[in-house]
Amino acid sequence: MLEGIIRESIGKKGAKALRRDGYLVANIYGKGLENIEAAFKSNDYIRTVKKKDTVAFPVKVGDKELNVVVQAYQSHPLTGALVHVDLMVAQPGVVSKYMVPVITEGEAIGIKNKGMLYVAKPRLAVKAKVEDLPQNITINVAPLDLGDSVLIRDIEAPANTTFIDAERVAVLSIIKAK
Repeated sequence: MLEGIIRESIGKKGAKALRRDGYLVANIYGKGLENIEAAFKSNDYIRTVKKKDTVAFPVKVGDKELNVVVQAYQSHPLTGALVHVDLMVAQPGVVSKYMVPVITEGEAIGIKNKGMLYVAKPRLAVKAKVEDLPQNITINVAPLDLGDSVLIRDIEAPANTTFIDAERVAVLSIIKAK
């Protein structure tokens, strides 16, 4: 479980001092809950997020244990290091927006014909309860040839979930390699 501290000062000076000490500044929020300004050790946070096997993962801040989902993050423009992260509390029974990863399976016919797979949306916005949230959305690309694409309307939404993006939005396509 990822453990963090509650930030006393929420201004720029306090955030800079925490970052200098190796912390990642975070905001934790949820529907009907009071916002929590927290900080996690950067390396611990990255290790936890890489190892997680569900979209939601547990964190402990102060004396509270929460199940959270990463909603947004900011990285430094030059170094690429994480600077800030927004975590939403995954409350059971509450319908919320989540970003679910897209995974491809199979080898497309178009790749054998000197094409390449372009994933335009590596994560899809889904509206669901945390209990109904799929681990990932798997798309079979084996029948795709050069110029073919998969749109949101071509993907069947998992049970008790709905896609937020428009039906005409392309998720992935096979493009001609240059």
